[in-house]
Amino acid sequence: MITVYVRVFATLRRHFPNLKLGEAMPVELPEGATVGQLVEHLGLPADEVKVVFVNGIVRGVESPLAAGDEVGIFPPVGGG
Repeated sequence: MITVYVRVFATLRRHFPNLKLGEAMPVELPEGATVGQLVEHLGLPADEVKVVFVNGIVRGVESPLAAGDEVGIFPPVGGG
């Protein structure tokens, strides 16, 4: 097993109401888990996830995760 540290942002925070603003949650996953598997493990609807950063770099759903990775998950964001 590996542990990664996940922060969820904007509207995705509603899925984790006990998480404080900016707080990272430790998540245990099997060795070789991918970004997509993390999103699924967290129970986040895939269509609500727009961008995932791993250690500050944008990664796709097939990207593997490693122990200690810091992951930021963002929904689509609009503005003007």
